[in-house]
Amino acid sequence: MTTLSRIVKEAFEIQTTEFIKTVQEVTRKLGKEEGKVGNFYVKGRLVKTEPVGEAVIIGDLHGDVTSLIEVLQRSKIVERMERSRESFAVFLGDYGDRGACPAETYYTVLKLKLLFPKQVILMRGNHEGPKDLLPSPHDLPEQFQARFKENGAEAYVVIRRMFDNLFAALIVHKLCLMVHGGLPAELEAEEDLAHAYNLRSPLPFLEEILWNDPDETIEETAPSPRGAGNLFGKNVTKRILAKLNVKILIRGHEPCEEGFKINHTGKVLTLFSCKGPPYFNTHGAYLDMKFESDFKDAKDLIPYIHKF
Repeated sequence: MTTLSRIVKEAFEIQTTEFIKTVQEVTRKLGKEEGKVGNFYVKGRLVKTEPVGEAVIIGDLHGDVTSLIEVLQRSKIVERMERSRESFAVFLGDYGDRGACPAETYYTVLKLKLLFPKQVILMRGNHEGPKDLLPSPHDLPEQFQARFKENGAEAYVVIRRMFDNLFAALIVHKLCLMVHGGLPAELEAEEDLAHAYNLRSPLPFLEEILWNDPDETIEETAPSPRGAGNLFGKNVTKRILAKLNVKILIRGHEPCEEGFKINHTGKVLTLFSCKGPPYFNTHGAYLDMKFESDFKDAKDLIPYIHKF
């Protein structure tokens, strides 16, 4: 049995005690990640790396474990991480909530983190946000109750603690910035990403990082129809990417009919890796790229975007 097959089998058979233990182990591991971690350097909730190695980048999953399994099988990223320490998996957040199998999806992703702690990067999505910044509807408590019965509330409390340890941003030096949602218009430097939030004092940037969306009709910012965060225009993208000395923003957050879309003249790439309910987009997509790739904008990455 392959590593992936074993993880998937466990995910569908997992009981509350083992699920909670897995979440707690990942929470402890994330909480200790600071400074040099494999090929990465961690400062606060910002991860940085030099453009070395290869990565599979996965967008929103929303409890669609079938799409997650398909991405892992197609990309063979588990086997690649087993063979090479310079193969990585980056998840852009929104693992559960909405879809039918959030517990199985969370377990699969978290188990990968435990097996490959220096090769799996877990970003925070708006569906893993603070209690005062949750999407509506927020189905996860009821879903955990249905899955774990009388232990559902405990499982939910434990996984919420884990959310606060997920990363806000990943920077590949001179190449790209990855966040779940979008760019804060007032961001000045990497420090703002590193300290976008902490357990005692969440800062305003967190809302924008988790909730913002690119828009083609504005140049700066406008209120978001989501009710949280903002829409940001091409001037914001140009300004913030220049400050961070990167070429493009890679993000999730928005359902895409084809599994991906490009905004702001190639400076913003959106990936959406869920194609099951409740969105029913025609395709999901993931990005399989070499960090040392020489590209000018997201259009150059189209050959490395895999739709399914």
